[in-house]
Amino acid sequence: MKQKKTLLLISILVITSFYIGSVSVKLYPKIKKRLVNQSVELGLTKKSNWSDVFQLVEIMSSADGNLQKSYFRASSEKKPLLVSLHTWSGDFSQTDLLAELALKHNWNYIHPDFRGANNNKQSCLSDLVISDIDDAIQYAIDNSNVDIKNIFIVGASGGGYVTLGAYLRTKHKIKKFISWVPISDLTAWYYQSVAIGNEKYAENILSCTGSNLNFMDQGELKRRSPLYWDIPSTISGSIDIYAGINDGHSGGGSVPISHSILFFNHLLTAWGLNENYITSEIITKLLTRAYDNSPPERKIQDRRVIYQNKTELATLTIFDGGHEMLSEYTFNKLIELSN
Repeated sequence: MKQKKTLLLISILVITSFYIGSVSVKLYPKIKKRLVNQSVELGLTKKSNWSDVFQLVEIMSSADGNLQKSYFRASSEKKPLLVSLHTWSGDFSQTDLLAELALKHNWNYIHPDFRGANNNKQSCLSDLVISDIDDAIQYAIDNSNVDIKNIFIVGASGGGYVTLGAYLRTKHKIKKFISWVPISDLTAWYYQSVAIGNEKYAENILSCTGSNLNFMDQGELKRRSPLYWDIPSTISGSIDIYAGINDGHSGGGSVPISHSILFFNHLLTAWGLNENYITSEIITKLLTRAYDNSPPERKIQDRRVIYQNKTELATLTIFDGGHEMLSEYTFNKLIELSN
């Protein structure tokens, strides 16, 4: 099994890097344009005018005493808690489309900072990041009327990356984790970012891990990559992973679907679910966008589902889209789960 996994990882990284590199020169202007459009859906603006109903709070870190800022909203009645995670370059103040949906439905809500943008050693899924998220959840439980059977963690892009980490290491009982277009392997993402000209992300990865152009600290890169983390024998809740098939390619975006696929297979390997394992043949077809076995009527929001793999604890959905989160679809799904 280890040999199979190693060969598969190598083949995917080679295929992904080659494919991205082959389209980058011709299509990068289009990719850049699509990235601007998709930034609205992901909530990538640096600041936003948060409504007064969202309280700016400071939460003392249980790990190092650092004060972590968060936007927080407490419901007047017993309601679910939505923990919404900011993106790679964002922080607690970043626009979040899920916040208004939480307000509309009178949910408890928190938007923590967890060491801000991923450009320093304290960020990038350090132990402090997981601790900060756990502290934020505890703060919400202590200071609002939370239905503790309905706590949800959601993130996209860098927030999806941290959602994977929280899934494996949070101390809280979470009903559902939803991870959109996540990063799972920082080494792979470094080279993929270089290939399509996203120097900023490549530089961030070096800064997070104490690496440089002459020395890549592989140990530190793996310690911050959920793809290489052990899977706990008992795990909190279930996880849904979504990836747009054009992400990192001509459809725009920065995180190829290989990150989602390989993490999903990582879970299946640990759980012994060989019958659900995504084969190298299917992965190759998905990465080259030559695979589509889903009926045309199967959609999430207005996006056609191209591939889906479901187990009791995890679901992977590849949809016709790019680097994005479908916010209304996500919140509607949480409403269904909370009933």
